[in-house]
Amino acid sequence: MDASVDRLLKLETWAVVGLSDNRSRAAWDVALFLQRKGKRIVPVHPSAATVHGEPGYAALADIPFPVDVVDCFVRSALVGPVADQAVAIGAQGVWMQLGVLDLPAAERAEAAGLTVVMDRCPKIEWRG
Repeated sequence: MDASVDRLLKLETWAVVGLSDNRSRAAWDVALFLQRKGKRIVPVHPSAATVHGEPGYAALADIPFPVDVVDCFVRSALVGPVADQAVAIGAQGVWMQLGVLDLPAAERAEAAGLTVVMDRCPKIEWRG
């Protein structure tokens, strides 16, 4: 496991962008997995639905407490603004899920001091 993956998997509070109460979406399953591994998950979706017992927020800027990792379940074309918002809220990392790639967004986040993982899934990368 590379150092970036290891670093992010150790962090506690994960804002899951794109997480709704739709059980058929991968975000729902991955968020439940993270929660079962002891992570605090924060649903971020325009619907601001409560998911897995956690209240949702319409945007990262609406979350009233610190977020460690911004986990991106959005299309690659939409991830740039999410990465910029992760920088703005002081997150420590941005995780772009399988199939989500945006090199310029990753470079901006890394230049701001965030750890970035692209095109990977924490559920797959989890060890132990």
